[in-house]
Amino acid sequence: MNNNDGRNGSPWVRQNATGDGSRIAHIGVLSCQGAERDGVVVVKRRIDAGLSKNVSVMRILVIEDDVDMADYIAKGLREQGHVADRAKDGKEGLFMALEQRYDVMVVDRMLPGLDGLSVIKAVRSADNKTPALILSALGETDDRVDGLRAGGDDYLVKPFAFSELLARLEALMRRAGTETPETVLRVGDLEMDLLARSVRRAGQVIDLQPREFRLLEYLLRHRGQVVTRTMLLENVWDYHFDPQTNVIDVHVSRLRRKIDRDFDRPLLHTVRGAGYMLREPE
Repeated sequence: MNNNDGRNGSPWVRQNATGDGSRIAHIGVLSCQGAERDGVVVVKRRIDAGLSKNVSVMRILVIEDDVDMADYIAKGLREQGHVADRAKDGKEGLFMALEQRYDVMVVDRMLPGLDGLSVIKAVRSADNKTPALILSALGETDDRVDGLRAGGDDYLVKPFAFSELLARLEALMRRAGTETPETVLRVGDLEMDLLARSVRRAGQVIDLQPREFRLLEYLLRHRGQVVTRTMLLENVWDYHFDPQTNVIDVHVSRLRRKIDRDFDRPLLHTVRGAGYMLREPE
């Protein structure tokens, strides 16, 4: 594909020469760098270190129907230590925004089912003041004004660098004066310290592998709620549902042995035909 400005490739990719023979590619939302092999740019994702050292953990809702873009945003946010939930269309995003508490929302303007501006208007009509950053390929002044008047708090035009997206989210959180997000998650006598990256139950240290830690963190953030296998695959493993995989069952089984086996009352339960639930012991 050849763009009007003479660049080759996707309209969502910006490429610039670097001094070492490699090229920087801004793929939609994230800066990437790769070496050119046989005329093909091999791209690897890169996020600048220290972008959010002084910012508390944010819980962010990403409403974006473009799977690749949603993947890049969610992975980038998680690598910065934040929690990112995803919705693939406007209706799902509206439901999640009204049912759960988020520090900030990232809302694509053009969404199937219900467009992004309608989502934000509906959220505001429910007296929900969660800051919203609108993403859009429409960058004219009138477009930005429409977005802000619909209830958006900021407007970012595609394509964009991940560092700018992150900085804008941090600024929205500061301006909103959002209450300090949870850094310690608890259910019953089970406690996870997100800053120390430690887990204890009844004072006993529980050693978890990185994937087990992420799995437990997600379950704790959704404590008392049914969490489906699809939700876990998309938010903990970052890939879409494969009905044949048993990766969830294997990891949940290992996690259950670690947090429940040596204790009288179980916390992690299987909800037959639905998924899993982490809840207070009865």
